[in-house]
Amino acid sequence: MNVTPDAFRRTKIIFTLGPATESEAMLEKMIVGGADIVRLNMAHASHEWTRTIVRRIRAISTRVNREVALLMDIKGPEIRTGDLPSPIQLKPGEIFDFTVHPSTSRESDQEVRSVDVNYRDLVNDIQIGDTVLVDNGLIRLEVLAKDQAHIRCRVLIPGQLSSRRHINLPGVRINLPAFTEKDRVDTSLGIAEGVDFIALSFVREAKDVNDLRTFLHEHGSKARIIAKIEDQSAISNLDEIIEACDGLMIARGDLGIECPFEDLPVIQRRAVRACIAKGRPVIVATHMLESMISQPVPTRAEITDVANAAYERADCVMLSGETTVGKYPLECLQMLDKIARRIEAEMDPDHQEPLNFSTEKMKILHSAVVLANEIPGSKILTFTRYGYMAQGLAALRPTCAAVYAFTPTIEVLRQMRLLRSVEPFLMPFAAKPDATIENAIEMLRQAGRIKPGDKLIVATDILAADRLVDAVQLRTVR
Repeated sequence: MNVTPDAFRRTKIIFTLGPATESEAMLEKMIVGGADIVRLNMAHASHEWTRTIVRRIRAISTRVNREVALLMDIKGPEIRTGDLPSPIQLKPGEIFDFTVHPSTSRESDQEVRSVDVNYRDLVNDIQIGDTVLVDNGLIRLEVLAKDQAHIRCRVLIPGQLSSRRHINLPGVRINLPAFTEKDRVDTSLGIAEGVDFIALSFVREAKDVNDLRTFLHEHGSKARIIAKIEDQSAISNLDEIIEACDGLMIARGDLGIECPFEDLPVIQRRAVRACIAKGRPVIVATHMLESMISQPVPTRAEITDVANAAYERADCVMLSGETTVGKYPLECLQMLDKIARRIEAEMDPDHQEPLNFSTEKMKILHSAVVLANEIPGSKILTFTRYGYMAQGLAALRPTCAAVYAFTPTIEVLRQMRLLRSVEPFLMPFAAKPDATIENAIEMLRQAGRIKPGDKLIVATDILAADRLVDAVQLRTVR
């Protein structure tokens, strides 16, 4: 069944801020153009820049009357090569050393070239026969031997090695903490500036998420946690990570290096379905429109990749290099918008993902979504102080109806920007639930979202005698 497209896009868009988008003029274009969340990558951001840019985004959002959310992506544990006086051209079959204690030398090995590594315990984690990938997997080596100071390898896939290149170790359990000291300092800045989400990199197990949550609670922050899955450990512990976090990011860059490439589409689909089943928002990220960093149009494969994320009913798609250093950041945003709307117009309302919800509240919300899907042109209204009603409705993936979610709290409004099919509104709640509903309907009418004769499915609390009860109402706009 085809659904007539409307002005509402269900798939949310995140873009990463950088030199290409940090100006006030371009930020305004991106926010007005439909961006929902702005990502700050703390691997490359100074604290002074972060403070300036957060306040700039908040000021622009207020001026254009469209509040967007801020996602601070903290760096997490990272293994990198050290500085080199000049790039090294590695040759096939060459013997090469990674040095974890630079002060230690072996006179008999002066002929063997080497580079320092920033992680001193690497020799304890890695084993003979393991694979070492450098510079996003462009260079591949095999471990031949190791001692307390050196890891000796053979070059399998050659390439040019330059300074401070990222190292991946597929299948190797690294004993670095997920929440590093740098992350603590950066997160403290994010808390002070009121960011809405913290993305935790290289999450391997639920404990990693819980450690960050403890830190946030200790510092009085209500920021939501996005767990980034980027290695094989995360895939093995996927279900427990989804349970522990507030949202999941499928970070396909490192994940595509750490896992066999043919497994990546399977992992993505499994992760999206698991998040939907457990009611957690999910983000598909990295390389979505990579060619548009330098080209004005995407490849056909990239178009299909974005379309697949929309077909899978992911909550968000995310731009990285395309909007940090790319030549066409606004065009990338518009391209995601156009593709998502077209795919959403093809969604089958009869298709339902299996859900594991057993609470009475979720069953009531499910009835609201079923009713909305069966009434053409209907809208769903809900009211929430913490965002959970909207999150439950988003997890049920209404196909035909937008979810208009009202909250009296601006922080909750921003956090609902993450949720598929949810359009949030800021509005104080009246003392009586029915007055709150009427105020919301009037706000929607004035905003041009509804017109007389439209059907509204209201999922909310109603006053019955001396208590509030969950209810679903069907109303016609007068």
